Amino acid sequence: MYILKQLTNIFLVLFVMTTFSAHANNMQKMGNMNVHYMAINATFLTPEIAKNYGIERSRYNALINISVLDNTKNNTPAIAVAITGTAKNLVGQSKKIEFFEVKEGDAIYYLAQVNYRNEETINFDLKITDGKENHTLNFSQKFYVD
Repeated sequence: MYILKQLTNIFLVLFVMTTFSAHANNMQKMGNMNVHYMAINATFLTPEIAKNYGIERSRYNALINISVLDNTKNNTPAIAVAITGTAKNLVGQSKKIEFFEVKEGDAIYYLAQVNYRNEETINFDLKITDGKENHTLNFSQKFYVD
């Protein structure tokens, strides 16, 4: 069982890294931080991975994934940060987003979920701090129900 859990965790890290590579434009350099971000339909995760991380797989749930790297060091290692923010649809309905931290080896990423309706655009307004620097990340994503 331990090996299965480790393989599942490794799969999630590889999935996230592959997705980040495929969406290289979803990165912003902010001072000493390279902030990688993505928002996907939660059904893209396997049931096992979703269960391991307490993520609700639903056609109406998005998974937001944020990873922050230190661009002042060789190999840009992951750094721990605090992230707060809101998700707002085009009608003006706003919801606070609560992220939780996941550490897998040297990787650190922050996950949160947001509900949406078919063809709904969500505007994200996130505050990111490492205790020394404070930055704001804004991006929008249109979601579709599978």
